[in-house]
Amino acid sequence: MTRVILVDDHALVRRGIRLTLEDSADIEVVGEAADYGELRSLLPGCEYDVIVMDINLPGKNGIDILKSLRDESPKCKVLILSMFTEDQYAVRSLKAGASGYLNKASAPEMLIEAIQRIATGKKFITPEIAEAMANSLMSDADNHPHEKLSDREFQTLRLIASGKKLSDVAEALAISPKTVSVYRARVLEKMGLANNAELTHYALKNGLVD
Repeated sequence: MTRVILVDDHALVRRGIRLTLEDSADIEVVGEAADYGELRSLLPGCEYDVIVMDINLPGKNGIDILKSLRDESPKCKVLILSMFTEDQYAVRSLKAGASGYLNKASAPEMLIEAIQRIATGKKFITPEIAEAMANSLMSDADNHPHEKLSDREFQTLRLIASGKKLSDVAEALAISPKTVSVYRARVLEKMGLANNAELTHYALKNGLVD
């Protein structure tokens, strides 16, 4: 029996995933959490095999949680289940410690397959992820300057490009507006952009925001 913990800030989404997994006789959901705080409280007393986690969580987001789990529990297996397409976050998730990445629009059977594969200690790589990884390896940083950004800088770019104010970005990333301004300045400098309008145009052109 593969034991799974679900991490998503939407109760209805967790319920939908739970119902999907209950169709599999060899998968059992043993815990649920809405954010990193609840997950941390859950882990010490919970025996599990795979964590299925959304990347877009309040406070400490999925990428940051992956890094924390990698440091605290190196053998922890995590499947990122996200609304974002593979070319937006899959490579960064795998680099941060995820064992797999799956788009929420995928078929339920693929979710079950991903969990079962990851539970055996293997990585779950879809053709879309493989292509994203190949593009990342082959990309010229001069032609794709967003590849120069740190994970937090990349998150800042996406939030600003999606129309968020600095205060909204600060709340989403659980940092101060002053720190957001620092990240914004780094993003503009690294990418050779002058302002938010150019940043937004670049993000839209390169499919970094929906």
